[in-house]
Parts: sequence; structure tokens; C-alpha cells
Amino acid sequence: MALATLPVLKSQDHPTLANVFAADEDRAHWHDGALWFVRQKRDRQANSVPEWEQLRELASQIKEHAIANVAEYLEKFESNASALGAVVHWAADAKEHNEIVLKILRENHVQRIAKSKSMLTEECHLNPYLEKNGIEVVDTDLGEWIVQLRQESPSHIVLPAIHIKRQEVGETFHEHIGTPEGNSDPEFLAHAARHHLRQKFISAEVGITGVNFAIAETGGFVVCTNEGNADLGASLPNIHIACMGIEKIIPRIEDLSVFTRLLARSATGQPITAYTSHFHGPRPGGQMHIIIVDNARSDIRSSPDFHRSLHCIRCGACMNTCPVYRRSGGHSYSNAVPGPIGSILAPALEPEKHYSLPYACTLCGSCTDVCPVKIDIHHQLLTWRRELAGKKIIPYSKRLAMKFTSVLLRNSWMYKLAGAIGRTGLRWSPRWIVYNPLNVWGKGRDLPEPPRESFRAQFAKHKSEQHRVEGNHTSSSNSSSSNGKAH
Repeated sequence: MALATLPVLKSQDHPTLANVFAADEDRAHWHDGALWFVRQKRDRQANSVPEWEQLRELASQIKEHAIANVAEYLEKFESNASALGAVVHWAADAKEHNEIVLKILRENHVQRIAKSKSMLTEECHLNPYLEKNGIEVVDTDLGEWIVQLRQESPSHIVLPAIHIKRQEVGETFHEHIGTPEGNSDPEFLAHAARHHLRQKFISAEVGITGVNFAIAETGGFVVCTNEGNADLGASLPNIHIACMGIEKIIPRIEDLSVFTRLLARSATGQPITAYTSHFHGPRPGGQMHIIIVDNARSDIRSSPDFHRSLHCIRCGACMNTCPVYRRSGGHSYSNAVPGPIGSILAPALEPEKHYSLPYACTLCGSCTDVCPVKIDIHHQLLTWRRELAGKKIIPYSKRLAMKFTSVLLRNSWMYKLAGAIGRTGLRWSPRWIVYNPLNVWGKGRDLPEPPRESFRAQFAKHKSEQHRVEGNHTSSSNSSSSNGKAH
């Protein structure tokens, strides 16, 4: 099934949406391999930096300090940014953020916007809000523009069109910008996109960008891209609007080098992004607006269990390594930030909608291993399971199964009996008894061949054998000693 023909699915849990993506086996395998290739590039880059682990630890400490003192640093940033000529706005939530953007546009009689990639604006659903109010918004990051043309949302925070094959990109360009039908050559498509977007840059009246890092000490901020689209969008129009979450703040300019060394290596396996652009106030005669957004981040910050999730620098490394994300696609998470880190952030915003995400995890810990700022992602996902179960948000069937499992694991005789029944049943039962339409868990999974003995039995046998060997050794030693004395 081609992705373009998939139905629009809303308010469904992760397993349901993941099944839709996995039904196209060729796409699922290709998606898995493409992301694992990026993960391997990340590993090579990490291994090339001898002080990699020290950088991760330092980045974690800087973020911990910045988030703990976020109010102080944000006020310092506002003061220094204002001194440079920028206008700083504060938004409590997504609605207020969108209203501030629209107010700026209307005050300046703006109709056309060139927007670079910004996960915050995706989180706030800025595009549909502005389009509903008669504003033309063009995403100028190539991947973002492709999904915008297809009326889809990004499926990855760094590789927004990773779920789309080049043949489908060719079809999309043919339909929307008139490229020759059937031409899916990447170089040709890139040239066609560049030509079309260049006109959008020239006609844009406002450029909107995200913010990768905001430096409290200087009042400046940094935007990292590989295409230079943020630079064009911010430089050609007279008005630049930068949108940032409160967690983007870092204390000092010297802290920046720690994160720039980690970001690109973790995200795409590059030593550094092609463009690391610094902005300090508006250009002469222009305007710069910086919108600082909370949108439940203060609630996350106040949580002793989840505040470390605000350390995230949006590199996407956890998605590239996650065995579930790679095989289920980003759209199955129904959130602007998908994957492991999104499975922590999304329930904080809408627990009833996103209750299934913390369960979309094997708890393998690979996400924690690759996180450049050392967020304990899989531990937080496990904690979310406890929180959601305590609030009774998850379905009753799952709660009942968890209660039964709890009883089973707390009673050794029941555990031994269940293990014996399971080993025997799986060895002798016909396959269809376990793998049938009634067993949802069995879809796409296969159990290993069950052992003939339990671990307890194997351990007891090993211990008995060890005692026998030690007994023989002791008897042999005593015999040797006796012979020596007799001599």
C-alpha cells in the first residue's frame, strides 16, 4: 500500500497506527535500514572524538544548571536581546504563540512567509492556523516542503521526509510544480526544488525560524541547518520571527561549542552542520521578534521524574536507534516530536491522547546510550507507565493484564508452574494456537524456541555439578595429604 493512499487516522493509539505503517513491508524495511544507516554514521563520528563521553557529561551538566535556573537566564536573555534591538514576546501556550505571530503579521500587513524548519511551530500547529487566517506559509527546508506539499506532517525531527521514497517525491513534484512525470532523479529534483523555492524566498515578507540555542550571556541565538534556508529566510525579508521553547536557553557563549560538537554528530553523523548561523538583533532597518514559549514545559520542569527530558537538543539520535520507531514510522506517534523522547513529552501535554506511547518501547535502553545530553529516556518511559496506570488512563484490559502479571511475578510457585506450562505448551502446541488473529501480540513477532529446562533447573544442576567437582577435589587433596604423612 503506497503511503499516499493511506487513510487519515486521528486519535488512534500507537499500535493501531503502527500496524498501518508496517502493513507496507517494503517501506517498513527500507525505513528501518535508512535510519540504522544514520545511526551507524553517528557511531563512527562519536568514536572519532576521544573526549566524547566527557562532552556528553558536560552537556548534561550545563543543561541541568540552565533548566534549574531557567527563569534567571531567560530574563537575562530578554534583557540582552532587547539591548540588541530585538523585540521579545512571551507565550504561555501554543494558542498564545500563534496569536502573537498573527498579530505581528497583521501589524506589518504581511501575506507571504518563508519558514525554516521549527519543531516548536509544528508543535503549535502554526501553519494551519496562519493558512486559516489567509496567510501563505511555505516551509523552505526541503523535507518539510515535501511533506507540506503532500499535506502530511513531518515524521522525524531532523529527517522530516524519511518515510517517503524518491519515486514518490518525483510524483509529488510532478503534481505540484510540474516536473516531468516519472523523473525521480535526486539531483534533478533538488534543482527543481531550489528553483521553485528561490522565488518564494524573494517574494517573502517575513522569515520565521526556529532556535537551536539561545545564549543568555549575549542575547543572541543560533540556528543550525544543512541547506542554508534559514539564512535566506531570515536575511531577505525585513522581518525575522524566531520561535523558541524555554528549554533552548544556555548560559554562556563558551557553552555553545559543547553542543555544536554533539548536535550534528548525533543527528546525521556529520562533524558539524553546514550552516551554524548566529543572530544578534535585527539587520539595519529591519525587525527581529523572538517568541519564548512555555506550552507545559514549566510543568515538566517541576517534575522530579521528567524534568531531564527538557535537556533534549532535538538531534533525533534516539529515533534513529529505536527498534520500534524504525519499524513503525514517525506518524504512528501522532505528535510533532515522535520516537522515544516524544513518548515522554507527549503524555505531559495530553495524557489521554498519548497514553499508549510509553508502552511503544522495548526498554532496551539504546536511546539512553546514544543521547548526547545523557537523558535517561527509557527510565522515564518506565516511570510514565507507572504514572498512567496510577491515573487509570490506560485501557482496563491492559490494567487487568498488568495486575495478573504482578500477582504471577510475586508468587514463586505460580511463576514456576506458569513457566512449566508455557515451555511444554509452546513445544507441543500447533503454531496456529499461539499465532492467530486473536493474539494481537503475535503479529510481527515470533518467540524463540522454548528451552526444555527452566533457568532454575539449569542453575540447580550446575550448582550440583559444581559441588560434586569440589567434593572430588577435596577428597583428592585429603588423599594426597594422607599419603604424604605416611611416607
